[in-house]
Amino acid sequence: MARPTPLSGFPEWLPDGRIVEQHVLDTLRRTFELHGFAGIETRAVEPLDQLLRKGETSKEVYVLRRLQEEGEDGGKDSRLGLHFDLTVPFARYVLENAGHLAFPFQRYQIQKVWRGERPQDGRFREFVQADIDVVGAGDLPYHYEVDLPLVMAEALGALRGIGVPEVRILVNNRRVAEGFYRGIGLDDVEAVLRSIDKLDKIGPEKVAALLVAEAGATETQARACLDLAAISGSDATVIDRVRALAASHGVDSELMEQGLSELGQLIEAAAVRAPGVVVADLKIARGLDYYTGSVYETVLVGHEQLGSICSGGRYDTLASDGANTYPGVGLSIGVSRLVSRLISAGLVTATRSVPAAVLVAVANEDTRPASDAVATALRSRGIPVEVAPTAAKFGKQIKHADRRGIPFVWFPGADGPDQVKDIRSGEQVDADAATWAPSDEDRWPRVVPAAG
Repeated sequence: MARPTPLSGFPEWLPDGRIVEQHVLDTLRRTFELHGFAGIETRAVEPLDQLLRKGETSKEVYVLRRLQEEGEDGGKDSRLGLHFDLTVPFARYVLENAGHLAFPFQRYQIQKVWRGERPQDGRFREFVQADIDVVGAGDLPYHYEVDLPLVMAEALGALRGIGVPEVRILVNNRRVAEGFYRGIGLDDVEAVLRSIDKLDKIGPEKVAALLVAEAGATETQARACLDLAAISGSDATVIDRVRALAASHGVDSELMEQGLSELGQLIEAAAVRAPGVVVADLKIARGLDYYTGSVYETVLVGHEQLGSICSGGRYDTLASDGANTYPGVGLSIGVSRLVSRLISAGLVTATRSVPAAVLVAVANEDTRPASDAVATALRSRGIPVEVAPTAAKFGKQIKHADRRGIPFVWFPGADGPDQVKDIRSGEQVDADAATWAPSDEDRWPRVVPAAG
């Protein structure tokens, strides 16, 4: 068989990388559950017409062509695609199960998604996302737009101990943007938002040209949009600066004032509950059409070139069956993007790449049952154990443990007590499988900041 060629955009971690990923997932899950979010999982496929509701991302959908029942015509309405985020499937889940859910419904969801985009640093075609959302029936109080980014800040902050860089959550409010844009005479708000969303990628000059070409803006209107996008800060002066800019252009908008009031509440609450983490940034647009209120993007301080690792916002009409509407707010962490940076930048490491804390040596194959019995006794007490694969010389068995990062080797006693050796220090002591235990730090592999 020829040597296989890796597929670009489909990450596969080595065992120590998987330990890092699992630690991140466990930390996120634990934080979400501390805040009362219930875990769910949705199917991997959705009807293509539902996935295409997101507009310009339609070219990124992986379409399944061989899961149709016999006799189906294979038309667009019957085709299925792999979900490329967890928000659209969640909206469908809410509509299908509304009669069985208690609202407001808080859920977290950790699954793989698939997106047919060009692979690059931190961008994959198959990756893990971790989402939290709160959905209401008919209405959803604004305070959830404050609460959710702070939950996410707490979840990411819980990873600081292993070497995850500090995060900044950049926030804006769609009502501010829409009120301002309409106030200066631009009615194609979605086109403006899509253009502003590209600021970090293509720069202000090209965005200004896009605003003129695609949103119908004059050069003066385009400059006003860029001036709004340039406003940022972590205190209430941001609100004053937006009002001053609006006044200079003769903008008087109730919608903008509502958005500014909400943005101010978020900034004030964040200053108390997560000082320095949340920053108002008026260029945050989130180009997706369904966002209606607060929008969020999160960057790693010192790794801003990676782009946002966590984003989301308020949506009012995504989950609606015509008669009932379930507004929500949510954020999504690109777990694979985060883990890839932690590994590639050498920010974190695992203390070992295997679960086992102990290797039980085998003197010869006739005594393997005795070694197996020791392993069974240790495992019954929650200690992860391997038994040596062969009855080689003890020196080779110790080297085998060392290569795998296993800290202890257990020697069953033939005529005397068992002994256990810490192969890092060389200390060897008598031991009883019914009572001996490694330290808490050695029992399981840990994720720690990388040295240096």
